[in-house]
Amino acid sequence: MIFQYAESLTRLIEQFTRLPGIGPKTAQRLAFHILSMERPQVEAFAAALLDVKKKITTCPVCCNLTDVVPCRVCQDEQRSQEQLCIVEDSQDVLAIERTHEYKGLYHVLQGRISPMDGKGPEDLTLKELLDRLKNGTIKEVIIATNPNIEGETTALYLSKLIAPLGLKVTRIAHGVPVGGDLEYADTATLGRAITGRREI
Repeated sequence: MIFQYAESLTRLIEQFTRLPGIGPKTAQRLAFHILSMERPQVEAFAAALLDVKKKITTCPVCCNLTDVVPCRVCQDEQRSQEQLCIVEDSQDVLAIERTHEYKGLYHVLQGRISPMDGKGPEDLTLKELLDRLKNGTIKEVIIATNPNIEGETTALYLSKLIAPLGLKVTRIAHGVPVGGDLEYADTATLGRAITGRREI
């Protein structure tokens, strides 16, 4: 007879395997960790899961994830109303905010153009983007999609979409990371670093 876990434990392991980057062994380890926790801790964990699904929504202005409408960035009058940074998802907003270098607004596409994944322009928040750009406040659009094939495809599509509006369109620079050696940089990264050079 083959040993099997209790049904409830098996279900928990299966649920963990549905998460990105979680394989069967990690799922099993997480499930057993949950078992070892005190009941109040488990209840707090479960409540946090339900709470995030209940309270987090999409900002109707920038399409970022938020628990207030509009989101805190859109509400912030101290931010530049003339710059709009376009990113693929909410995690990119957090990454840029951590730099403390950008003080403008954001627009979250909620994805990128990826024919391999069956995702086209119609699956992105382009209607909301165009509505914002047509109000006349935005002067510069910064395209900050990822430096991969899908990100570059999306950036090219966006630049062609925005061009007729007469706005300044820029693309974030990509290059050699701080602390990196040129000899170890791949040719695409090094090429972008040369092309995106700026005066010092």
